[in-house]
Amino acid sequence: MAAGSPGAGTSAGVIERHSIDHVPTTERHGKAWHQGPFWFTGAFVLPSMLVGFSGPALGLAPLWSVIAVVVGMALGTAFMALHANQGPRLGLPQMIQSRAQFGSMGAAIPLLVAVFIYLGFNVFQFIVTAEAVQVFLPGSANFWIVICAVLAVLFSLVGHDFLHVFQRWSSYLTMLVFAILSVFVIVHYLLSSGEHASTHGFTLAAFMVQLTAATGYQISYAIYVSDYTRYLPESTPARSVIGWTFWGGFVGAAWPAALGTIIACYTTIDDPVVAVHSTGNMIFSGFGVIAVVCSLPALLGTSGVNSYGAMLSGLSIVDGFRSISPTVRVRFIGVVAAGVVSALIAILLPANLQANFNTFLAVLAYLIIPWSAVNLADFYLVRKGHYSIADILDRDGRYGRIGWRGMTAFLVGLATMVPFMSLSFYTGPVPSAIGGADLSFWVGLIVAGGLYLLLSRNAVREDIPARALTADAFS
Repeated sequence: MAAGSPGAGTSAGVIERHSIDHVPTTERHGKAWHQGPFWFTGAFVLPSMLVGFSGPALGLAPLWSVIAVVVGMALGTAFMALHANQGPRLGLPQMIQSRAQFGSMGAAIPLLVAVFIYLGFNVFQFIVTAEAVQVFLPGSANFWIVICAVLAVLFSLVGHDFLHVFQRWSSYLTMLVFAILSVFVIVHYLLSSGEHASTHGFTLAAFMVQLTAATGYQISYAIYVSDYTRYLPESTPARSVIGWTFWGGFVGAAWPAALGTIIACYTTIDDPVVAVHSTGNMIFSGFGVIAVVCSLPALLGTSGVNSYGAMLSGLSIVDGFRSISPTVRVRFIGVVAAGVVSALIAILLPANLQANFNTFLAVLAYLIIPWSAVNLADFYLVRKGHYSIADILDRDGRYGRIGWRGMTAFLVGLATMVPFMSLSFYTGPVPSAIGGADLSFWVGLIVAGGLYLLLSRNAVREDIPARALTADAFS
């Protein structure tokens, strides 16, 4: 597949024409600050509140729970924001860039991980959205799950520019309503002498569970970011792209997660929809419904973002084995498949949402960390942003079909994490010895990134033909 293949076209018109192909410099548009509200809305969704329930569920005191949420969100968002800088430099979707480290066929492994994450997030988005709609409208959960899936497909089919505009304008209403809700929660619970937290303790294990949940939640967005920065002009300063992405994503996720933490520490509520509805009604009768309704645009928009990303990653996998033309028809097939699969899983998933979500977040962190370490090490330290775009898009190009350095570093990094993992169904020997604290994040990051740098130390950077498109990580 080449950048000028049929279906690449231009982005003119209602429906986006690009998918996994390169976005030419003549079609670049947008401003760095647009990333702020986009990622704020993308992260400010009710499932983010679920992240904040983890610490209190284990008896962690309010202060320690909030600290773990904030630190974890900051760590995860930092990695996410560094990936955002790859979009303007390369003009490619996020995950297809993995071909430079893993090869056109080897990249199928991290791409499959990405598809799993996109679909998994949409499963939880659909479930929570359906529950939210049922607060004020009749209809079964399965009915509303299907409606959510249809809307997500439509949003992602229209594509990049629509999603940006929808997410940006949705953010303002969300901020207003949840600012009111947050002030009430702080005053009613934290500043009231009559309210006492039901959680008081601190254990390293509980703190690390909350920290890992928050970090894994945010680092999972690393697979998204270049999808929505790749249309920015190449001249967009790296500092601006990284900065706006960080602050938008961090505030958007940490705010509802911290809000969920406080509510969970003072009540027995373990459901984000119930938390927003019941807490809102404490302000005045009916405000709970207003708050729930105002949470829906972000849920629906982000579901579209997930379907869009699943389509891009799925097409990249197929293209690694058999060249395809990135036509609108192919995009349609991809987003419909993503919507159907997510809806079916959401309908069939057992009801224990919090336990499922916590396990899902932990698995996310385990799978994404070694990929992120390899990808960032290659972009910033090995190649310093210089790539042959044409060869990334060519499955038989200079990066090969199997990138042994990236594959080795990823698999070894993942394997070394196993003894340090702590899950509901498995606890490694290290957490067992130190009270259950999960330290696999740090192990995977250091081992995968460090091993990739070690394996690349004597590798001569590929000569890039003068005709090839290149990028500079630090421009």
